[in-house]
Amino acid sequence: MTIYGAIEAGGTKFVCGIGNIHSGSIETTTIPTRDPDSTFADVAAFFHQAHRHGPIEAIGIASFGPVELRPTADRYGRILTTPKRQWEGADMLARTRAILNIPATIDTDVNAAALAEAACANIMQLAYVTVGTGIGVGLVSGGLPVHGIGHPEAGHILPRRHPAHDGFAGVCPFHGDCFEGLASGPAATAFWGDTPSHFPDDHPFWSVEAHYLAQLCMTLFLTMAPERIVLGGGVMKQQRLFPIIHQRTAELLAGYFGGATSVEAMAERIVPPVCTEPPGLIGAYLLAAQGAH
Repeated sequence: MTIYGAIEAGGTKFVCGIGNIHSGSIETTTIPTRDPDSTFADVAAFFHQAHRHGPIEAIGIASFGPVELRPTADRYGRILTTPKRQWEGADMLARTRAILNIPATIDTDVNAAALAEAACANIMQLAYVTVGTGIGVGLVSGGLPVHGIGHPEAGHILPRRHPAHDGFAGVCPFHGDCFEGLASGPAATAFWGDTPSHFPDDHPFWSVEAHYLAQLCMTLFLTMAPERIVLGGGVMKQQRLFPIIHQRTAELLAGYFGGATSVEAMAERIVPPVCTEPPGLIGAYLLAAQGAH
C-alpha cells in the first residue's frame, strides 16, 4: 500500500495523519497550534515515528490561509497577511518538505476539503464552506480546485445585515461586518455572549445565523452553480441550522436559479460533509498523491 502524509493545518490545531484516500488513515494525531517552530517540531516528531509503518511517499498540506499558492511567486507556500500574526510569513511548504526530505504539495484547508468531498461524492462542481473560527470557502470546478491571483475568500463577502445586528461592528479585523465578521463562531460569542451549542431552540441566533449562511449559499449558487454546497466546521455541527438554511436559501433565490429552487432541492444540494474522516485530512492525502507523480 502506498503511504502518504497529510497535514490539516488549522488556527487552533494541526491534524496529522498517514495513509491514503482509498484505505483511510493508518495513524493520526492532533497537535495544538502554537508558534510555527513549536508546532512544526511536534509535526516532525509525528512523521518521524510514523515512518515505522513504511516509507511515506509525499506529504499534502491543507493549510489555513491566506496562503500563497502561485508556484511562480516569491512567497509560494507561505502564509500571507493574517490575524494570526506569529504565523505571517511562515513557510508552510519548506517546513513540511524538510521533515522527511520528500515532496510536499500545499493548498488551502477548504480547497482540500472541497476536493475530498467532490471525490467522495463523485461530482465535479462543489463548494465547501467551513463555519467555525472563521468562514472559509473552497471551490472545485471541473474536478480541480479554483485558483487565480489568490484563492477564494468568499467568507469575506459583505452581506445584507440582519436587523438584530444593528450597531454590531463585526469581529473581522480586516472588514468588520463581512460573513466571517458576523456569522463565525467568534462573532456569535461576541454578540450573543455564548457558543451556539449552548443556545436553546427558541434562541434568535438560529434565524440570524441562517440569514447569513443562506445569503452565502445563494451567492455560491449564482456565481459558480455548484452541484453541491457542503457546510462543515464547528458551528455547522448544530444540525438544526440546515433546515432553516434550506428554507431561507429557497426564499432568497425566489425561483430564479434554474438548478434548484425548492426547499426539497435545497435539502439535496446543501448538505453536511459525507467523508468518513475529516475532509481536510482526506484532501491532504489527495494533494500528497498529486505531488508524488
